[in-house]
Formats: sequence, C-alpha cells, structure tokens
Amino acid sequence: MTVAPRLVSLLPSATEIAVALGFGPEILGRSHECDFPPWIRALPVCTATKLQKGLTSLEIDNRVQEIVRQGLSVYEVDAPLLRSLAPDVILTQSQCAVCAVTPRDLEEALGAWMGDQPQLLSLAPDTLSDVWDDLRRVGAATHAEAAAERAVDELQTRLEVLRNRHRPDVSRPTVAAIEWIDPLMAAGNWVPELIEIAGGQPLFAAVGQHSPWLAWEAFVEADPDVIIMMPCGYQIAQTIGDLAPLSSRPGWSELSAVRRGRVFAADGHHFFNRPGPRLVESAGIIAEILDSTPAGTGSPGRWIRL
Repeated sequence: MTVAPRLVSLLPSATEIAVALGFGPEILGRSHECDFPPWIRALPVCTATKLQKGLTSLEIDNRVQEIVRQGLSVYEVDAPLLRSLAPDVILTQSQCAVCAVTPRDLEEALGAWMGDQPQLLSLAPDTLSDVWDDLRRVGAATHAEAAAERAVDELQTRLEVLRNRHRPDVSRPTVAAIEWIDPLMAAGNWVPELIEIAGGQPLFAAVGQHSPWLAWEAFVEADPDVIIMMPCGYQIAQTIGDLAPLSSRPGWSELSAVRRGRVFAADGHHFFNRPGPRLVESAGIIAEILDSTPAGTGSPGRWIRL
C-alpha cells in the first residue's frame, strides 16, 4: 500500500488542488495566504510577506519595485518550521515572484536541510490547459493520478455546461478585467478564457498572455461594455477602498460601462487569481455579472455592482 506523502503548500491554489484530490489531512503547513478551505487556517504558517497591511495599490507597487531593485524577495520563509514539519513534497510556484513564494525563496531553507530533501513541485500555469496539467502533476507527486483525472474531467464538464448556455449568434459584450488599479493592469493568462466561456469578449489581453500594463488612453478608446475589477490579492472591500485613482481619472464618468451601471468588483483574492479548481466558480461569477439586470446588486462575497 502506497503511503500518502506529507505535504506543505506555499501557494493557495496548490492547497486547493491538494484538497480537491483528497489530500487535506496530509497538508502539514501552509503559506500566509492559504485560507481555503477555512480549516486550513489552523495549520502552521511557513511564510510571511514584507509588505505592511493597509497600503494602496500604488504604494504596494512602489514597495515591491523597491524590494526587487535590491535583489531581495517579497517573502520570508520560516526555514526552521519548514524543516520541523519534514514534508515529502513542497508545493510552490515559479510564475510570479510578487504573487507567492518561489523556488528561489526556498533555496536557503532547502540548502540547510539534513537528510533527504523534499520534492519541490513548482507550478506555473498560463492557461486553463496548464491548470489542468498542474492538477495532474500534483496527482503524480501524490500517487493520485486517477483522482487527478477525475477532478479534471469534472471541472472541464462544468465549464462546458457554462459555455453551452450562450448561443454563438448572440452578440458578446466587451469586458475589461482589471487585475491592478494603480498602475492600471489588465487581467491576462487564463482570465480571457474565463470571459469567453462566460459569454463575453475579453479586451486588452490574449489567452495565455501575462497580464499587461494598460495605458489609460487605450482603456478609454476601447470603451468596454463591462468593467470587472478583480485585483490580485484584493477582496471586494479593498477594491472599493482603492478605486479613487481610477474613478477620478478624466473620462471615467463618460465610459459606457460607467454610464450604464456596468462596473463591478469581484473577489480577486479567492477567485480569478488562484489557478486551481475555483477557476470554474470564477467563470460562473463572470456569467452572473454579464447576465445580471440593473436591479441585480451582486452576490455576497463574490461580486458587487459599483
């Protein structure tokens, strides 16, 4: 009988993937950002951020750029705690040094490791297909290949059901998905796919393209039908509190989406920016937004009309 490996997950989406594959009990430690399922918060926290709480999006960007210019990491790893947990597999990512702990951040902790080092599984998805492959990679690392295939099939089926709700001959609204407010950034990678599946036409980023910075003039010229704020790491209240740099710009009030009440804030922290099983729910949120009537104010904890 194969013994289930001991896991430490330093990436929220990887934590959710491991839980989806049935390995919740095997997760021994987590990152400071891992918070779903809720019981995961009781586990030892192996990382910390160097960013203080309460900063605006511009202040966060400035601080991150300052740290990066110094050749430092945005995160700290509790190496003694990590070693004491003695995991067989550590789940992390190499896509974005700003978003979560990377293999480079783990070099010191692993360098001082006594005995056999744990397997380091680094995820770096750009598209939905990559996300499904990451489920399979986690499945392979945990000897759960069959469970991973079942999970992928179930998630893909749910997305197909959502996609098939929309007639191909019906006009699709143009959608601007915003991943950062100041400076302005469009949501890329898998988000354009989610928009298409939900019945919209994505603007500013192509499928698989890393999220691009966005010039205000280009934003105004495109005049999107729908604007969805989904800043990385931001819940809805944070997004609302940080809107002024965008809503105070010249031309904001003349945008079609603003005049028609089609500007929304969604939970970018728990959805959209976590490339794992809940991307299916993220597509569902976009569909709810696009299908909403002017009287629809939102779904608690998921999205709100601004």
